[in-house]
Amino acid sequence: MSITAAFNLTGKVALVTGCNRGIGRAMAVALAEAGADIIGVSAHLSRTSSEVQKEVLATGQFFYAYQVDLGDSVALQEFIDTVKRDHPIIDILINNAGIIRRNPAATHSDADWHAVMQVNLDAPFFLARALGKDMISRGSGKIIFTASLLSFQGGINVPGYTAAKSAIAGLTKALSNEWASNGVQVNAIAPGYIETDNTEALRNDVVRSQQILERIPAGRWGTPDDLKGPVLFLASAASDYVTGTTVVVDGGWMAR
Repeated sequence: MSITAAFNLTGKVALVTGCNRGIGRAMAVALAEAGADIIGVSAHLSRTSSEVQKEVLATGQFFYAYQVDLGDSVALQEFIDTVKRDHPIIDILINNAGIIRRNPAATHSDADWHAVMQVNLDAPFFLARALGKDMISRGSGKIIFTASLLSFQGGINVPGYTAAKSAIAGLTKALSNEWASNGVQVNAIAPGYIETDNTEALRNDVVRSQQILERIPAGRWGTPDDLKGPVLFLASAASDYVTGTTVVVDGGWMAR
């Protein structure tokens, strides 16, 4: 297989959660640019006129929109049943959706803790389990989680988020151990400090933002487009011997 062919996703179907903006939107567009049809999932996704839909359709690929609150376990199960009926073969799962709640651990509420866990850990596992079964039966599939630098570090004032993202790194290894022999590769991408809604509070904190910037060897915050190459690699045949790993995309943060 040529290297160009290895990165070609023509004929593949990819489900991307949290696709409405930021990292998820960039990932969905990247996969479409490589030839995949996209199943887009987000809590506030327009079923007919979202910007991500327009970008995907502009590549010549199909876009199927689903509006789902991944923090609602009943709605999530209904979605799983529906999407598997609508799309019997889903080749690629991008578990990207996530939320963050910022409060010191001593005052971090039960509600915030559970909300973060439901969206950032429970839903990704339930989706991976449901779609992974079919991938195992077919003998092929790609599952990619969005991890975080806080899969490796503790962070400040985000105990629920750190716990969930640390668990995602472990879940990536656990699923890989079980499914790699069935032709299913399970990996994660840990974005560094990226310009998204989740980091808006940090970027608006002049002191903290400057501290972060000074530590990044690349000398800048990342953008969602910086995740396009890594997600395409992990979603394609080019990564068929890569599994159980977390790829860090951080401008060199973790090396310092």
